[in-house]
Amino acid sequence: MRKIDALIPERGRPDRAALGAHDPDALARYVLDTGNAWWRRHICAQTLAGRVPPARIPGLADRIRDRREPAEVRIALLEALADRSELLPWLRAHDPEQDGDHGMPEAVLTARGRLGDPTAARPLATLADSYLERWRKAGEAGLDGLVEHHGVEAVLAALGEERPEDRRFALRLRHRAGQDVTAYLADPDRGVAHLAQSLAGDPDRLLAFLDGTPPLEAAVRAACALHRLTGDRARTRRIDERLGSPRTEVAGLDEEVRRALVHAYAPSCERRSDPRWRLEALVTEPPGRPDPAARLARATEALASAGLDPGPAVPVGDPDEYGEQDEYDDQDDGVAHRITCPGLDVVFVSGLGRFVTGRGDDRHPARRPLEEAGFRWIDGPTGRVEVTGLYLLSASGSRGPRPLATLLF
Repeated sequence: MRKIDALIPERGRPDRAALGAHDPDALARYVLDTGNAWWRRHICAQTLAGRVPPARIPGLADRIRDRREPAEVRIALLEALADRSELLPWLRAHDPEQDGDHGMPEAVLTARGRLGDPTAARPLATLADSYLERWRKAGEAGLDGLVEHHGVEAVLAALGEERPEDRRFALRLRHRAGQDVTAYLADPDRGVAHLAQSLAGDPDRLLAFLDGTPPLEAAVRAACALHRLTGDRARTRRIDERLGSPRTEVAGLDEEVRRALVHAYAPSCERRSDPRWRLEALVTEPPGRPDPAARLARATEALASAGLDPGPAVPVGDPDEYGEQDEYDDQDDGVAHRITCPGLDVVFVSGLGRFVTGRGDDRHPARRPLEEAGFRWIDGPTGRVEVTGLYLLSASGSRGPRPLATLLF
């Protein structure tokens, strides 16, 4: 046992190569001994995949069933015993409400799929539709296990196509088989249509699709997919013009602000976004952005010339001198800077253009000197405009359209 401890030191990385060559019976006995550190037992359990001694299977299966066991150890053992059909009755009876910590429900679902449990198909499809890559891969692994046991058509028949997540899985299977997936560009669910856009790989099929009469959003997605494959911006612009240059209209959003947002966010917006934002980014020129350091220096100089005694510019997201963060925290770091003037509310300087704002009343003392220096003040009503159809992942993990002020600052 001391040798295993030495291979998994408290500090530094475990020697996985040596553990992979270690006696599997000794590793299994180490895992079964709950007196050993759980994190070492977890690593040992991971190294048992594909080489579990038959005599140790019942005891290790008991460790999986024991809710007092750390979830990490149980999940690793589920991987190691992935082919043990005797676990299936317990897996089917598993109650995620009673045993739902640290990924156990997801691991149980994946194991059911790998063991061929057809009743796991629909929840696995839901898991495979997750925004989180970890769960998406777990769901897909379970569905792939079902396909191995029952075949593609049987699994697709069990799922049907009523739910978006079921169509997403069908799309993935058809793409894997080399079949045409362009029809899915017109799926009513934007998540499914976005996946089709990312998987479409034949320019000729996309051109033929565009020559038909697809719905507008599907045509926009085909244009974006074609651009991804060919990089032909001139053709993308011609297609955009032929489609009537479709745009997501947002009341109160003028051209200057719109261009800044389009080129900052549309290329990486979430899968449920309106695809017209992405096409607009492909066919329009990005706004010229002066050096960020020069912009901040100009703002600081304007404030200083007005006698407002500005402090240093600090990136939004960094806590202030009181350990508090500002109202625009729910945004990626580096989008804007804040400048504090003694006795005044904070001034925010956007990293996306010449946009500035301040908390509180729009008669902020900093407004006039900044406007005279060429900046554009974003007032309260303008800042509250919701930019519809542009779904973004926030720092807190939420998704959806957000107000203009949050996007700029």
